[in-house]
Amino acid sequence: MVGKKKGIKSVAENPVTGAVKDSAQQLWTAGLGAINKAQEEGNKVIENLVKESQEIQERTVKFADQKVVEVTGKVSKLAGTVSSKATQHWDKLEQVFEERVARALSRLGVPTNKDVQQLAERIEQLSQAIADLTGKGADSKPAAKRTTTRTKKTS
Repeated sequence: MVGKKKGIKSVAENPVTGAVKDSAQQLWTAGLGAINKAQEEGNKVIENLVKESQEIQERTVKFADQKVVEVTGKVSKLAGTVSSKATQHWDKLEQVFEERVARALSRLGVPTNKDVQQLAERIEQLSQAIADLTGKGADSKPAAKRTTTRTKKTS
């Protein structure tokens, strides 16, 4: 066997080796502590991120709801405006139609309701004047309406 050389100490007895061993042990322990700390802090960070995300989601939902209400209000207002304008245009169209029908009836010589009322008033005035001239009272009954009846022919 080979014997120990003089001047070289065994690994266990060497102070440099012991210092390296202690340093390695400290680094290993520090690494384990860092990993443990990172896990704890990581969980806290994740919890905080989840909380913040929930708050952001709630704010976003509230904001979206507000915008929906605003847009709904604007749409309702716009619908009211459109409805009002449509009604105005419909009224104008109806008026134009009535005017054209009245012109066509006038061209055909069909008397209007106003013409018939004026004639009825004039007849009433003339009837009164005749009653005054003939001496019959104004209380006399107006002439009865003539009615025509049709009879069926039997074959």
